[in-house]
Amino acid sequence: MQEKDMVSDILCGTKSSIDSYTKAITECANQQLRGTLQQLRNEAEQFQYQLFQIAEQKGYYTPAPPANSNDVQQVKSGLTSGGMK
Repeated sequence: MQEKDMVSDILCGTKSSIDSYTKAITECANQQLRGTLQQLRNEAEQFQYQLFQIAEQKGYYTPAPPANSNDVQQVKSGLTSGGMK
């Protein structure tokens, strides 16, 4: 297995873990457990970002070009003006 494939697999697994932590947090009534899950999610997010930076530096990942500022503003306006009800 190539390094690029391993990095990609770990990134996908980490993103899946983050999703699972988030779902568990939203359904957790026990505050101590909720705090622990939030901490684990935050650590997974930090790890994911560090791995993303490595992948980007090595050329394994090329992010999409920045969005047009008018498009960003339009989406932001739609979300803040009650577009999500």
